[in-house]
Amino acid sequence: MTVYADLLKADAGQPARPVHIVDSAGFDAWLSGQPEAVRTMVAAARFSGKAGEQVILPGAGAGEWLVVAGVRDRGALGPWCLARLAETLVEGSYRLVDRSPGEAALGWLTAQYRFDRYRKADDKRGPRVLLTADAARIDRVVQAAEAIALVRDLVNTPAADMGPPHLEDAARTLAGRFGARIDVTKGDDLASGFPMIHAVGKAADRAFAPRLIELHWGLEDHPRVALVGKGICFDSGGLDIKPSSAMRLMKKDMGGAAHALALAQMVMAANLPVRLHLLIAAAENAIGGNAFRPGDILASRKGISVEIGNTDAEGRLVLGDALTLAGEAAPQLILDFATLTGAARVALGPDLPALFANDDALADELVAAGAAADDPTWRLPLWDGYADMLKSDVADINNAGEGGFAGAITAALFLRRFVRDGTPWAHFDTFAWRPSAKPGRPKGGEALGLRAAFTLLRNRYGAN
Repeated sequence: MTVYADLLKADAGQPARPVHIVDSAGFDAWLSGQPEAVRTMVAAARFSGKAGEQVILPGAGAGEWLVVAGVRDRGALGPWCLARLAETLVEGSYRLVDRSPGEAALGWLTAQYRFDRYRKADDKRGPRVLLTADAARIDRVVQAAEAIALVRDLVNTPAADMGPPHLEDAARTLAGRFGARIDVTKGDDLASGFPMIHAVGKAADRAFAPRLIELHWGLEDHPRVALVGKGICFDSGGLDIKPSSAMRLMKKDMGGAAHALALAQMVMAANLPVRLHLLIAAAENAIGGNAFRPGDILASRKGISVEIGNTDAEGRLVLGDALTLAGEAAPQLILDFATLTGAARVALGPDLPALFANDDALADELVAAGAAADDPTWRLPLWDGYADMLKSDVADINNAGEGGFAGAITAALFLRRFVRDGTPWAHFDTFAWRPSAKPGRPKGGEALGLRAAFTLLRNRYGAN
C-alpha cells in the first residue's frame, strides 16, 4: 500500500536531487546558458524541452546528477506534468529548482500508485519523494491522492472480493476513521422500503445479499449534502444477459459507489462544515430462478411503478430508491455517481464523464470546478422531449428507452423522476476506468469527476 504522506515532504533544506523545469518556449534560452558539455549531452539525448521529455545530467561533484524535465507551460504546472518523472526516476528525494511544485505534486503521488494485491510487486524501487516549500498544501494534495487511490483499489478488485459486503466494509472503515455513523438495510429487509434495490439484488448468493449503506457525519445544523453511489458489484445483465465481451469489465460497475465513498472521504478529511449523508445502493445483478424479469413491474420507494424493459438497465433502479431516501432529508444538494450507460462513453469517450443537472447554476459551477482542477466533465441535457421514450403502457415509467437513442439522457431523465422537487441535483455518468495508461494514471480503475465534485463542495462550503 502506497503511503502518500511519505512522498510529499516539506522542504527544510534536506539533501535532494535538483529538478530543472523547462518548456519549449524557454528551451533555447536555457540551453544557451549551459556549458558546452551540457549542450552536447542534451543534443545527444535529443532533449528539446517538450512536455514529457527528460534528461539526466551530471552534477558538479562526484556522484552528483540532476534532472531536466520538459513541461507544456513552465509558468502553470498542471497536475500531471511531473508524473512521468515519478514513474521513471530512481528512489530518492527531489526538489524543483527555484519553485514549488504546486498542483503538479498530485501527479507525482498518483504516479506511484500500484495495485499489487494479487501479485508480487513489480516495482522494486523505494519511494520517490518530492520536496515542497508550500507546506500548507501538503495535506490537501495527499488527501486527493488517497481518494483517487481508494477509487482505483475498489474498482480494480475483482467482484468475488468486492461484493456488497465488501462495500459495506469499506464504508465502515471510513466511518471508523472519521467518527461517522453507519446504517445498513440488507436482504429481505429491503423489500418494503427499497423494493427496487431488493429486486435487482435478490438473485445473488446470500453472502452477497443486496443492501443500502448509509453513512452520516457532521453537525445537524450544517448544510445537508447527500452523495449517492451506484454499487452494482457485478453486472451479468440479469436475464437480459450481456455477451461475455461486455461482461468482462463489470467488476467496475460499482465505480459510482467508489467515487461516492472517496468523495465522502475527502469531505471528512477536509472537515468541511456540512451534514454529510452518503448512500450506497449495493447489489449484484445476478441470474437465478428468483431474478427479476423483463416485463415485471416493480414498486419503488417513491411510489412510482416501473416496468422492466431490460434487466440490464438495473443501475438506475437501485439509484432510484437511494435518491428517494436522500431527498426525504431535504438536503441542499444531491450528487450521484454511476457507471450508468455505454451511451455516455460513445458520446464522450472514456476520459470525460457526462454531467447532468436540474439546476443551471450548479451545472456551471461543476464544469468550472472541473476545469480548475483539471478533472473535466461535459454537460449533457436533461432533454424533456425524450421523456416519452420511457413511457409504459402498464406502469408509470419504463426503465429502458425504446430504440436505443439518447441512452445517457433517458437514463438521467429516469433518475430525475426520483429526485425531490426543488432539490439541486447533479448526476455523473462516469466510466471509472482507464483503458490505456497515461503518466500518473495507470490502466485500470480511475477517478473521473471526483476532484471536480470536491472542488465544488470546497468552493461552496469552505473549511472550518
